[in-house]
Amino acid sequence: MQNLVANVLAQVGSVVLGKPQEIKLSLACVLAKGHLLIEDLPGMGKTTLAQVLAKTLGLSYQRSQFTSDLLPADIIGVSIYNTEAKCFELHKGAIFNQVVLADEINRASPKTQSALLEAMEEQQVSIDGETHPLPQPFFVIATQNPLFHAGTYPLPESQLDRFMMRISLGFPDIEAEKKILLSDGSHNQYTNIEASINPSQLLAMQVAVSQITVSNSILEYVIALCHQSRRSDINAKALSPRAGKALLNAARAWAFIENRDFVIPDDVQKVFSAVCLHRIELGDENFNQQQEGSNRTIAGQILQQVDAVNPL
Repeated sequence: MQNLVANVLAQVGSVVLGKPQEIKLSLACVLAKGHLLIEDLPGMGKTTLAQVLAKTLGLSYQRSQFTSDLLPADIIGVSIYNTEAKCFELHKGAIFNQVVLADEINRASPKTQSALLEAMEEQQVSIDGETHPLPQPFFVIATQNPLFHAGTYPLPESQLDRFMMRISLGFPDIEAEKKILLSDGSHNQYTNIEASINPSQLLAMQVAVSQITVSNSILEYVIALCHQSRRSDINAKALSPRAGKALLNAARAWAFIENRDFVIPDDVQKVFSAVCLHRIELGDENFNQQQEGSNRTIAGQILQQVDAVNPL
């Protein structure tokens, strides 16, 4: 399976240039059966990463552009009466795909954002009182602009908590930006990409990740990190047990990518910011870049204050 992992990372990296760490985190999120939130300025490659990842993994894919007038039915679907058959027929929305890209999710109203909650948590949607299972594997990638941009709605905490990871691509380095500027900038870069694996192989990899060994000391380390965030002198939101579970699963996936069948403290530390940063942030509506830096400082403090060898 390690050859498959290497092929996926190489193919995505051939299009999303100079971002190996972010690509590994994205793949780890998929392998851990999580959902991914990508937050960055416009034009940084958020949508490109989502599209290339979906194509490389061989998954059915649908992009939905979230706007202020988007309705929940546009995402999950709607039952329409067929006069000839004299019955209601379900017209499925974009949610009935293995990878759903919610592009600029925070430009839609909170009501529309909440349409994803059941799908992300329970892998199903309810329409007119009927429950419909979603295809497997199922994975939501959402992109959003920073909250200080005009026309954005902050995601509610319940929605944020459904995302296993939040990453930011950031500006490319000089060499990567040279290649980007010299490229033709067309969609041919990723529309012609062929799948490196198929859905059944991805499901097998997800099963293998779930079987990665977690020692008692690693379990105590994750618990200690969560408990550290709950101290009264830490100026941040506390990490819930769901956050701890997400951290543990993400660490398993990172260990799998690193070709190990057991988790070490470094695995937890590598994924900690991506898994926990959006959960511990202060959530002020006047969110700005200075606050983002403050949240990263808090995340660093939590890691520094917990001993990986004797956590409890």
